[in-house]
Amino acid sequence: MLPFWIALQFLSSLPIRLPGMPAPEELGRSLLFYPLVGLLFGAILWALNGLLLGAPLLLHAALLLTVWVVLSGALHLDGLADSADAWLGGFGDRERTLTIMKDPCSGPIAVVTLVLVLLLKFAALLALIEQQHGVVLIIVPLIARSALLGLFLTTSYVRAGGLGQALADHLPRLAGKQVLVISAVVCVLIAGLSGVWGLALAAIGFVWLRHVMMRRLGGTTGDTAGALLELLEVALLVGLALL
Repeated sequence: MLPFWIALQFLSSLPIRLPGMPAPEELGRSLLFYPLVGLLFGAILWALNGLLLGAPLLLHAALLLTVWVVLSGALHLDGLADSADAWLGGFGDRERTLTIMKDPCSGPIAVVTLVLVLLLKFAALLALIEQQHGVVLIIVPLIARSALLGLFLTTSYVRAGGLGQALADHLPRLAGKQVLVISAVVCVLIAGLSGVWGLALAAIGFVWLRHVMMRRLGGTTGDTAGALLELLEVALLVGLALL
């Protein structure tokens, strides 16, 4: 179960303490548990949604979004901010884009991007609460974190060394594909037609975002992986709220 705890420690702000530095093979296997971490997040959000029924709608949505962000430690929002700055400031140049992504400071484009993404998430959550469509809270984190597994299965990691390289190099590829199929089936079993629509929206968004990464960088980084997750989450929430 060590790979699961590695995945949970990396993807969440939960107080997980590992006994030591994991081996590269364990880091690679931890990717197989990313969908399970997403399912855990979804279950927490779904349970919280049930507890908040009857609360003022705006407060209800704001609390859900706050817990969602806190659960992940804003890790992926940070990647989105870095990617937004780099994509504009990189002027189409690969090396300049990679350099800007390493800068810990956030520019105005990053701030605007984060505000818009959080605003769209909040509005979509409000609509889903009004529609009593809480099952979406389970499948969105599951699909988005499954997309990270799919990204590392299909896309080269462009920064040599570090955690991302270990993940990419030691990911069991056959098992990864099997986990993706299982995750898709679980989404449909949980949410029915909404699960099918969610998978379709995620597939379209994944293909487009991966194409953008490949055209600019020739692969992915930790920041662009985080950006992919956040953009897929907001696309799924908005798309499913509009159905």
